[in-house]
Amino acid sequence: MQILDTITRNQVLIGEDDDHIRRFISINLTHSGFIVHEASCGAAVIESYQTNKPDVIILDIMLPDADGFDICRRIREEDPGVIIVFLTARGQDLDKIKGLEIGADDYIVKPFNPLELVARIHAILRRTDISVRTQRQVLQSGPIRLDLDSNRVFKQDEIIELTPKEFQMLRTFLEQPDTALSRNELLNLVWGEDFVGDPKTVDVHVRKLREKMEDDCSHPRWIETVWGLGYRWRKDE
Repeated sequence: MQILDTITRNQVLIGEDDDHIRRFISINLTHSGFIVHEASCGAAVIESYQTNKPDVIILDIMLPDADGFDICRRIREEDPGVIIVFLTARGQDLDKIKGLEIGADDYIVKPFNPLELVARIHAILRRTDISVRTQRQVLQSGPIRLDLDSNRVFKQDEIIELTPKEFQMLRTFLEQPDTALSRNELLNLVWGEDFVGDPKTVDVHVRKLREKMEDDCSHPRWIETVWGLGYRWRKDE
């Protein structure tokens, strides 16, 4: 039975200039039940994204006519909810951190196992589906309100645009206020226990979340640093 039997979001855009790699990924995703769109350059990625509105974008960082980071920024500005997975030959930590910082949800370093890529996409889709479907409620702390029914976040009455990972992290904090959560605990709760990544990923997302939630990031009111451990959401008094 295909995992996608319970997942309605199944359109994937592959932005990769290497024909062999792109077709190889496409074949594996198609066999797993995804609807696949292909693009071999940055311009084609943007055009296909605007035409097809995919649920997941697999994006090579080094495209012949564009920087994958720039494409990610542009798409993320238009659609905070689309899932973006970087596909790159670069393995340096700074590239990974930069990708996550500008809004990517995950990254795969070449060479890679295509089955791992498919499994990661399934895992991300399952987690983001669960975050908006399993409960119909509103979580609130002070001026911050997270509406699980509409999948929206408000500060006072202003809508705050969050990426899927930022949304899930905020939900994790609001569900466990005044609880010190280690970086590894946040990795497991937000990215899943099957995610193998650097705990710095948590720091990157906390920094981005603070920029959107806090009035003064240098003196955070809500997301407190627990030195030597991780972070804590300060309960509304």
